[in-house]
Amino acid sequence: MSKLRLSLIFSVLSFYFSYSQSVIDIINAVNLDSLSLTVSEFSGERATTVNGNTVTLKNRLYRNNDLAADYLYEKLDKLENTTVENQFMNRDESSRNIIATQLGITNPEKVYMICAHYDGIADYCADDNASGVAAVLEIARILSGQCLDNTIIYALWDEEEIGLYGSKYYAELAKTNGDEILGVYNLDMIGYDGDNDQSFDIDVKKDNEGSQGMSDDIVAVLNSYPFKLNANIVIPGTEYSDHASFWNRDYPAVLVGEAWSENDQNPGYHSDKDRFDIFNLEYFHELSKLSAGYIATKGVLTGVDNLVTQSNNTLVANQNNAIYQWYNCTTDTAIKEANFQTFIPTKNGSYKVEVTSGSCVEFSACYEFSTLGLPTFTARELKLHPNPVKAKLIIERSVTETANFIMYDVSGKRVFYTTSDTQITELQLDNLAKGVYFLSVESSKKRGVYKIIKE
Repeated sequence: MSKLRLSLIFSVLSFYFSYSQSVIDIINAVNLDSLSLTVSEFSGERATTVNGNTVTLKNRLYRNNDLAADYLYEKLDKLENTTVENQFMNRDESSRNIIATQLGITNPEKVYMICAHYDGIADYCADDNASGVAAVLEIARILSGQCLDNTIIYALWDEEEIGLYGSKYYAELAKTNGDEILGVYNLDMIGYDGDNDQSFDIDVKKDNEGSQGMSDDIVAVLNSYPFKLNANIVIPGTEYSDHASFWNRDYPAVLVGEAWSENDQNPGYHSDKDRFDIFNLEYFHELSKLSAGYIATKGVLTGVDNLVTQSNNTLVANQNNAIYQWYNCTTDTAIKEANFQTFIPTKNGSYKVEVTSGSCVEFSACYEFSTLGLPTFTARELKLHPNPVKAKLIIERSVTETANFIMYDVSGKRVFYTTSDTQITELQLDNLAKGVYFLSVESSKKRGVYKIIKE
């Protein structure tokens, strides 16, 4: 952060990529472990992988931060529903912004931006500004799994520390192209709270209705959910961060950051003493959650439900009247013919569903399925016919033993149940409506799931 005014034990972490349906769900999905790991990697306090190599990003001084830029590009490029680009500036081939765009489904022309600068001025620079970068990446991770009415741009600026050159370059192009940006939410230094009073600043441009409107909306989000934060509205706000590039071109923008207005300043500012161990983790987490809540509010979540109801032997997508495709999360591959609202796994594993409703495509979270302890019937051990069936379905088994026969419709509702201990079992299905069903056959030793077409 180019202002002129004046311990965590890590383990190998596996993050649950939560997908949500409401603003409070988005807020609750912001993961402190994920944020902390990103700060530690991006400040060089922990090694990471970039371009397939193990590296340490200890210094991000301009013209020495290509690996840092590659790290950001790789993180954003993995996300759903976003397009990421390197925006090279004319100043130098090594100068580049990293821009990811998530187009709105309904109003793609309505654009909101959340941004942070990624360059540093010394070694580490954890608070200035790996903290802001981590929040942008975390919010992108969560919201990219959602369909939004409006467009969100996740922007990470280069060369802020030497004159706001990255954001100036973008803002000037946007102004020249006539781009309509409805709000720029700039994060710069959000990890330090020395007096532990949970206060933060919202820097607003005087006599700028758009900037003041953004501040009002942030406070509205703050007051609508159970945050542990106190807002200071600073008018006129500082011009020593990237929001000023947009102020100067008449775009609405604010800076959200630590309480410099109260002289609660990071003692390691602009030095190699700016380390992760000075963070107030609760404060860092709360400011990241507030930022996620504001951007989710402006993006406007669609009404698609990407949650799944799980029972002992079925997974059912909650969204009705959609197109479905179930995936194996371990291999990240689509499961053949698993394209109904209900999915009955034949073996233990981790599964998710892709839900397409209109122009919106969303994935559910991965659901662990560990209740299946039985091997599957082989083709010789169980045969059923005719399929498609009009009235009577015949199941032939190679052995005589008791088995349960349960049939579900595509919405997961159980429509038929019986028990049989004979080798040949006849199921009378003439009362069922035409359509697709799933038959689960389970004995004490074997289990099988079969798709049945009722004509």
